[in-house]
Amino acid sequence: SRLAYGRRGNSRAKMAAFCEEFTLCTLAGLGGSAPPQGPLGLEPDRDRVLLTDRGRTVTLYEVSDQKPLGCWSVKQGQTITCPAVCNFETGEFVLIHDDKVLQIWKEDDTNLDKVFKATLSADVYRIHSVPRAEPLVLFKNGAVKSLDVLLAAPQQEIKNVFSNEVIRWSEAFMEVEKPGVVFITEQDGNCFIYVQRCNPYVLHKFKLDQGDESSTLLSFAVYLTNKTVTLLCLYSNGCVYQVPIPLQQSESEEQHILPKSLLTRVEESGSVFKQASIAVLDKDHIAVTGCLDSPDRNIKERVSLWNIKFQTLQDSKELPLGSTGQCWCYRDRLFVTHGKELKVILYKCETSSLAAALGKIKSTPTSETKSLSVNWNMIQEDGLLRVQPDQSVPAKGESKRLLRSRRTTGTKTQPETLTVEQLLLIIKNSSPNVIEEKLMNFLSSAQIPDFQVSVGNIISALMNRCEAEPTFYPSNCLVQLAQIQGLSYSMCPGLMTVALEKRDVCLLQLCLQQFPDIPEAVTCACLRTFLSIADDSLEEMNMNIDSVSGYIDIAHNRKTENQSQVIQNGFSSEVLEENSCDAQLTQKSHAIDRSKLCPVGPQKATLLNTILRSAYSETFLLPHLKDLSADQVILFLQYLQFLYMKCSEQATTNLPGMSSPTINQIMDWMCLVLDAHFTVVVMLPEAKGLLSSLHKFVRAQVRFYSELNKIEGSLKELQRINNPKDVGLYSIEVLKLV
Repeated sequence: SRLAYGRRGNSRAKMAAFCEEFTLCTLAGLGGSAPPQGPLGLEPDRDRVLLTDRGRTVTLYEVSDQKPLGCWSVKQGQTITCPAVCNFETGEFVLIHDDKVLQIWKEDDTNLDKVFKATLSADVYRIHSVPRAEPLVLFKNGAVKSLDVLLAAPQQEIKNVFSNEVIRWSEAFMEVEKPGVVFITEQDGNCFIYVQRCNPYVLHKFKLDQGDESSTLLSFAVYLTNKTVTLLCLYSNGCVYQVPIPLQQSESEEQHILPKSLLTRVEESGSVFKQASIAVLDKDHIAVTGCLDSPDRNIKERVSLWNIKFQTLQDSKELPLGSTGQCWCYRDRLFVTHGKELKVILYKCETSSLAAALGKIKSTPTSETKSLSVNWNMIQEDGLLRVQPDQSVPAKGESKRLLRSRRTTGTKTQPETLTVEQLLLIIKNSSPNVIEEKLMNFLSSAQIPDFQVSVGNIISALMNRCEAEPTFYPSNCLVQLAQIQGLSYSMCPGLMTVALEKRDVCLLQLCLQQFPDIPEAVTCACLRTFLSIADDSLEEMNMNIDSVSGYIDIAHNRKTENQSQVIQNGFSSEVLEENSCDAQLTQKSHAIDRSKLCPVGPQKATLLNTILRSAYSETFLLPHLKDLSADQVILFLQYLQFLYMKCSEQATTNLPGMSSPTINQIMDWMCLVLDAHFTVVVMLPEAKGLLSSLHKFVRAQVRFYSELNKIEGSLKELQRINNPKDVGLYSIEVLKLV
């Protein structure tokens, strides 16, 4: 707890904060001094929300204007049992009352008695709206059906998935255009996790490992990353656990017990949540709302923002009028109950980085000259995208005078400068062309405060929309942003993840060149992607291959019949081994011919060179190299052998070109690949020739350099010999070197 309070006191380390707040509406069903009663549910619909109370009414609100757009009620005596949702495919609203009765209406309908109604054959637990798909209906018996399937036959039989379990919570997700539902059930104190994927329907069941945790489970939240659903569990003692749920499990596998790991603790030891809920803001931040009872019986109700990456409290707001512990998150807005009102609290989450967590991000005066060079002690600096490193920037007053003079001369005025907040709103709804235009306008502005952090926020917003809309991918914008100096992987980790999913090799190459802190797992993922793409596909891409044109015959038509006689660095390949059994000239010529030809095209060679020049740690890189397939290993080793022989042909052992790998980098990667796949390489028949050629070539190199070392020693010995006397104008001496 002391550590938690110490972290809270560091105001400079904030990466998330609350902004302004306002009241959206007064909650229905509250009279006199009755305790607050939370709504049944709140569902987003663009800039609007659909609020369902625990009685008979559904209200549609415009959030930005805080005004109701429509209100609908079921008949007296009927009770809404499932929050209303919006069908994004049709623009209609759907609700369930009295567990089985389904009603569908449009915004211009005024009376629910006259809208479509159908009675289902089983009780419904929840309806989940999914972007670009029909809503999913979750029944209390665990079955999941899409709405269009139910409407085709409302009285169809709904098979039981379980009988004695009770659903406690559910949420929908979208994985590569395939919707799904994850829900939690409870039976005799045990919690079970179900993942129902649609199109096709595949159901996975897991058991949640409770461990030694004796506190009460209060709330759940999920988010989807890299084909893994991560479940967050909030307990009454303030502990937040994470549970990764794999989506690639086959149906035939037995029920798995999923372990949980402690992610963070959101309250000091001894305090207990009476009621609370958790919401995921982004991959690094969560919001927790609840009623906290401390050991001294001091009850506090508040909403707080936590950074789960660095386990720090970012901001907190007291709720003195009480709260039901409910919160919803949508579009940088938190919806929380406060007394008899529903509050909307705007928040801002910046990209998490170690520098920000340590309070190392500083702001500099805008009138000073700026630089775009990387400074690890001060990641966030003001800068201009147009300005090259070490180029001066006009002061703020000077730019104003320049603009004023242009207006007086009648020339065309510059477009209005966008703020970061305005650009983030544009990114959420606009087309890629509009976003690209506005982004260029934003980056070309005279001064951008908090430059790297602002760019990180922009990239995060683009990544969030890419995950929500798989068809959205603004490649030009991402390439433009990745070229900005001073960025790092930790400031925009989702960028390379999305680029890998889209197989955008140009963006991956740019990130590998620009980012200094790429994890080894991502580096190996890029290597697998580069090796798996066909050369024909890469030829169609606009890629600069000048760096490899100096040592790769792009036409691949060089004649190699007589290359067995070529002398390399002063030695002949004919004397590789005196006792070698494969001494026939034709075999040697054939081996050398293959090594002289580059096994990959120039585009792929350029990409692989970027991998070879990247920074890594052998300890962390080696396990991920084992993920390479056998074909990828052989191809990569063949390319490394080609580079190694090309280096040996040069007097300086350096390849031509500004971005070529060094011979040390080539050898290090070759050794790492062989270490990671030693057994595979030894057993593969197609690898025998490669290993034999490498062995002979390296042995010849060792012998050659051994002879060079002897010559070096002899020359040094000659330097130490002093002429003892003057022997005249001419003499012949014999020196014996031992």
